[in-house]
Amino acid sequence: MNRLRLGVNIDHVATLRNARGGAYPDPLRAALLAEAAGADGITAHLREDRRHIRDADITALMNGLTRPLNFEMAATAEMQAIALRHRPHAVCIVPERREERTTEGGLDVAGDIARLADFIAPLREADCRVSMFIGHDPRQIEASAEIGAAVVELHTGAYCDLHAEGQFAERDAELEGLRQGAALADSLGLEVHAGHGLNFETVGPLAAIPEVRELNIGHFLIGEAVFIGLGPAIAEMRRLMEAARA
Repeated sequence: MNRLRLGVNIDHVATLRNARGGAYPDPLRAALLAEAAGADGITAHLREDRRHIRDADITALMNGLTRPLNFEMAATAEMQAIALRHRPHAVCIVPERREERTTEGGLDVAGDIARLADFIAPLREADCRVSMFIGHDPRQIEASAEIGAAVVELHTGAYCDLHAEGQFAERDAELEGLRQGAALADSLGLEVHAGHGLNFETVGPLAAIPEVRELNIGHFLIGEAVFIGLGPAIAEMRRLMEAARA
């Protein structure tokens, strides 16, 4: 089975910084600590309202990282221009609503095929690996392959929410949907990533899906770092991922 990569999302280091309005804590410093602790890549989402990550953070990350940057972004002309200017290793196209606290669901690729195909074409030409953040609906997976995406990242939020609510039958059904979605995406030549809401309790079953190549985890790791430190939180997540993979 392929080695499972861990991408660490450092958005909420910026959330903490912005709450006070200063320069501390520094998202780049967190990203470098994550690299040292075993992260295979760093994820940052530049939202349209700049509620956490800012433009200067993307510049600093591009200049300072030794591991790949996964640039999460909405499918807007502004974000496309920023991505083309920086040319990160990967761009992940996500749905975005100004009033949401966090990404609430997957992108509707099937309902917007022509526009999204045109939107990602320049990114592909710039050698960015394009990922679509979607649910496990087969229509969305097939549409992602049709428009030329290299990767799909499966939204694991519903699975994690059902686990937290103790709805275990529904959780297991959602997990089975994710398994089937991963298998379908892999059969279509898409690399499979997954993420959203994962923690120490929920990561194992996702890590055990053989087609999944990367997990992207942020909020939980930054929150856990308050109690045990970022390095130990990442090390424990890596240990659980590797145990499940084995």
